[in-house]
Amino acid sequence: MSECQNVIGNPIKHQPLLLIGKGKISFGSNCKFGYKESPQFYATYTYVEARNPDAKIVFGNNNYFNNNCSIEAIHSIEFGNDVLVGVNCSFIDNDGHNLAVDKRKKGIPNSAPIKIGNNVFIGDNVTILKGVIIGDNAVIGNGSIVTKSIPSNVIAAGNPANVIKELQ
Repeated sequence: MSECQNVIGNPIKHQPLLLIGKGKISFGSNCKFGYKESPQFYATYTYVEARNPDAKIVFGNNNYFNNNCSIEAIHSIEFGNDVLVGVNCSFIDNDGHNLAVDKRKKGIPNSAPIKIGNNVFIGDNVTILKGVIIGDNAVIGNGSIVTKSIPSNVIAAGNPANVIKELQ
């Protein structure tokens, strides 16, 4: 397996990374995937899929993703700079299948872009769904399911995730 390179040619370090799909995936400098001392390092990989030709996934600079993350875009997913992501997180910009029974086997499911701001910290076992924007400096608590946008400078947690505290 060849080593994945970011857009300026530096190696992307650590855990295996599966890049798949017909779309565009781009990396800023110093993107890291996997951490040897965390669970599932040897058993999993980071899965990144830009499914359609017009789909895009953009990683900013100094992003760190822990083990067993899944990132799937039909439209777009963008990560700002200095983003930290915990173990076993998912970012999905679509429904997977159309919700209407008669349309489920046809066409593309509903989709809306995901955007993660700068200096965002996402805990373990978090799922971020279509149409979500997470503001700069936000913290998302472990086990959260993020179904709506989260403003900057807050801590959000729960299922569904809600703001529980403002950061100073």
